[in-house]
Amino acid sequence: MKIKKVAIANRGEVAVRIIKACNELNIKTLLLHSEADVHSRAYRMADETICIGPSPSSESYLSIEANIAAAKQKQADALHPGFGFLSENAAFAKACEDAGIRFIGPSEKSIRLFGDKISAKDLVGKVGVPMIPGYQGDKQDEKSLIQEAEKIGYPVLVKAASGGGGRGMKVLRNSEEAGEWIASAKREAKQAFGDERVFLEKYIENPKHIEVQIFADAKGEVFHLYERECSVQRRHQKVIEEAGENILPVDLRARMCEAAIKIAKEANYKGAGTVEFLLEGSDFYFLEMNTRLQVEHPVSEMVTGKDLVQAQILTAAGVDLGWKQEEISLHGHSIECRLYAEDAYNKGIPSTGKLLAQEFSETQGARFDYGFEAGDIISAYYDSMIAKLIVWGKDRKQARSKMLQVLSNSVVFGIHTNIPYLKAILQHPEFIDASMTTSFIGKYFPEGLERREYSEEEKQVFATLYFQASKSRVLAREQNPWSQNWRLP
Repeated sequence: MKIKKVAIANRGEVAVRIIKACNELNIKTLLLHSEADVHSRAYRMADETICIGPSPSSESYLSIEANIAAAKQKQADALHPGFGFLSENAAFAKACEDAGIRFIGPSEKSIRLFGDKISAKDLVGKVGVPMIPGYQGDKQDEKSLIQEAEKIGYPVLVKAASGGGGRGMKVLRNSEEAGEWIASAKREAKQAFGDERVFLEKYIENPKHIEVQIFADAKGEVFHLYERECSVQRRHQKVIEEAGENILPVDLRARMCEAAIKIAKEANYKGAGTVEFLLEGSDFYFLEMNTRLQVEHPVSEMVTGKDLVQAQILTAAGVDLGWKQEEISLHGHSIECRLYAEDAYNKGIPSTGKLLAQEFSETQGARFDYGFEAGDIISAYYDSMIAKLIVWGKDRKQARSKMLQVLSNSVVFGIHTNIPYLKAILQHPEFIDASMTTSFIGKYFPEGLERREYSEEEKQVFATLYFQASKSRVLAREQNPWSQNWRLP
């Protein structure tokens, strides 16, 4: 199937990433955007654009009908969902196929299978991959779930059967609070995914979060592109990710990659996917499988030399990639930092407004995936990630040093960012020696960073720069990005 035009049902840096991949394949692009995202880099880069609805995502990016209608109107023959929004929605994949639009991703069946965490665990158990002890049964009443939690032994994790991203997830520490947290998890799961079913797992206190990037080509061959270290997380959302030669011992890496391939083969999977594990010592346990492109896919690309987005598009078109597992090898080390528009000194509260200036350090071995430029509006309607900073080094030490250099030389003005937060993490002893676990941020940075006090000289410099960048001295106090730190005269 020849793909001539790809509709992009997403926004921000991932939309830019897909546009670039399509450009290199000489494929036209159509950006399906909300009203808010006319102020974005993807809007300016796409060959065509069409508005699919108002700024709230429920009325635009999450509307299956609006996305399909727009793609058909502009005669797109394929659609890439990016990540987030409808990317793991089986009904959306089916709606695309029903409309004669090739969905660039796995089949509706695979999305549905792994989207239901209970059916996913049934498949994983069938192929003999280790799983965390738990309960995935049909008894969903509070009393039965508490009884099962007591059998497992506290602490126990209650998780939504559908969806992910930390929503509908609570830790049960004892039977006294279990009922309250189970009810809360069910409400959250119902609101987020339309499904209140939950399941239970033994809560592992200090594991590492390791995931394996897999890819299944048009012929059904399944490859692994090795593992990523994703333990630096805040509220179950990843902050810094890594890939490289020395993350795992060779034998452990082989076992985890083999397990990931087994799972994908059993599901007759196609396209890009990520199998996530929790690692405790030399023991690993299946966590979940994400049936989409991951935010952190660039680090795998940097160390393997494979373009995962182009591979997705070519596979959807039925093109043989010509890959051989023995030819996919690791080179060096890569680190990715997620750049958020947020106040690192105020518990990570999102920061919105006009991006007045932005400049990233041109450094060899550095890559910048960004969705916004100076003059664009950072909206309160969506996730606050505005860019990803990715570096490659010959080893982890060099990569970490290079990332610190990139962060120090990056300029983002007009909004707060988490750059100071990222630098603090990279310089922490447990990150330096790579011993961090999923409890790292909760242990050392639970409230972000302590607010620093600026000197009067620094305040004056910031104020002058702000007025110069905005080209206006008539600014409402609430629009001043530094107003939480001091009052301007």
